[in-house]
Amino acid sequence: MSCSVARPLDSVTVSSSSATVSGISPIPEAVPVSLCTREPRVPADRLVAEMVPPPRFDSVRFDTYIPDPNQPSQTEAVRVLSGFAAGLGGAHATGAAGKRRFFGFGGKTPKVPTGPRGVYLDGGYGVGKTHLLASLWHATPAEPALKAFGTFVELTNLVGALGFQQTVQTLSGHRLLCIDEFELDDPGDTVLVSTLLGKLVDAGVALAATSNTLPGKLGEGRFASADFLREIQGLSARFRSLRIDGEDYRHRGLPEAPAPYSDEEVTKAAYATEGASLDDFPHLLDHLARVHPSRYGALTDGLKAVCLTDVQPVPDQSTALRLVVLADRLYDREVPVLASGMPFDRLFSEEMLNGGYRKKYFRAISRLTALARDARRLVEH
Repeated sequence: MSCSVARPLDSVTVSSSSATVSGISPIPEAVPVSLCTREPRVPADRLVAEMVPPPRFDSVRFDTYIPDPNQPSQTEAVRVLSGFAAGLGGAHATGAAGKRRFFGFGGKTPKVPTGPRGVYLDGGYGVGKTHLLASLWHATPAEPALKAFGTFVELTNLVGALGFQQTVQTLSGHRLLCIDEFELDDPGDTVLVSTLLGKLVDAGVALAATSNTLPGKLGEGRFASADFLREIQGLSARFRSLRIDGEDYRHRGLPEAPAPYSDEEVTKAAYATEGASLDDFPHLLDHLARVHPSRYGALTDGLKAVCLTDVQPVPDQSTALRLVVLADRLYDREVPVLASGMPFDRLFSEEMLNGGYRKKYFRAISRLTALARDARRLVEH
């Protein structure tokens, strides 16, 4: 299937100076781009430079996190993470071989680690895990160049771009590595990440991660995790787990997400919004298969809004997982999503929502719903 941008409807006429809708005053023309025409090439040095909290979490701090008073685990997480950040202050000690050593939780004296080398935030989607992880990154007293923040997918993509040894060398100089949305989707990732984190811990790098799955349960329901139990247990041993309970803050006390708009409304808004994209949803899904997920961030460069027509349920699991990555990148960058067709809570089949990747799909629904809420101003304006 060829890739094409959604076409303006018959009731929308685009001229050199304006787009006119029947019975409505002319609106300034802002010809939207098509994501389907973008095939970004991302150099490896950009992947490394961009390992910082995304724009949505650039200004978050521990004191901007609002714990749910009914969930004491949220307040406890702030306390533990604040101490963890404080324990990363000062210069690293070096062993006889010159390797840097990791500080313990809140300790003032460097010591060789004997227990967990990091902290692992486990909880449902929307309880503020990424907010807390980014706050930890900001609170850690080290230069930004000595701290790295990225999703699990971005970390594995970095290995693909740099090679394993170069990735180890690059990240070994860091004081802290934050890994958001930690997931193991296949045995290859299990062995790769287990080996990588082991080498980084030996080099003195502190670890922090978030996930919807406890370390010992990673990979469960996705592949024969019992065959890789040693690697999974090794990963689990590197983290102190913190359970964070609560409901999805993105929908706590907020109005219901808007229903999908008409094709006409989406198209009109796309032409009235500077920096918007406009695509037919099925064609966009086809295009995502031709772009590596490590480039989805670059795919959205410069966008102020994403407009999609004819949203339909995704046809298969591979497509669904690619859409999850795109939803994460759009959410990180605070790009509103205006759509026609099916509502976002009907994107994934019941089989998908009950399968091994269900938590990813629920996170994507949650985030796309929040972005759809943000997009209402495009139509109202």
